[in-house]
Amino acid sequence: MSRIPYYDVEKAEGRHAEFLQKLGPHLNIYRMLANSESGIKGFTRMGNALLHRCELDAQLRELAILRVGRVSRAAYEVFQHERIAREVGVPEEKIAALREATVESPAFSDNDKAVLRYTDDVVRNVRASDRTLKAVAAFLSPGALVELTLTIGYYMMVCRFLESMGVDGEEGQAEWLKTAKL
Repeated sequence: MSRIPYYDVEKAEGRHAEFLQKLGPHLNIYRMLANSESGIKGFTRMGNALLHRCELDAQLRELAILRVGRVSRAAYEVFQHERIAREVGVPEEKIAALREATVESPAFSDNDKAVLRYTDDVVRNVRASDRTLKAVAAFLSPGALVELTLTIGYYMMVCRFLESMGVDGEEGQAEWLKTAKL
């Protein structure tokens, strides 16, 4: 249940209305973000850059995002990104493995595990250890490593926003939660 009201997108005017129209504010996260015109613009620009304009492999990105969501216990985020992970080709066995508490599943490659360990380290400790950084730096370019770190940080913010504002789930999420193990 939302903790503050959703923005009434029908009352938007001017540039805010134009922006919301382009965005298609059908998702609850956007309806909540719309309470801040500058906030929603910055939020979506950064998110779109991370999702669509990075060299970081999309499957590794989605594994990291799902891991952030799970560690943060943010059901809305995990629900949305399980779908996106499937769309970019993450196998169902990896999505299922992420529902468990460990990142050591045989479903994950060594590179997957390094990304997941790095994600855990950044989420839990803020500063990744030399060991986890070295493990991902062994196969990611400096640019992809920067993008991975930005993605982790961005989705930490997303999860905290969703949970603090009490953003309601979308259609199908209530049923999904019964098996989500969050």
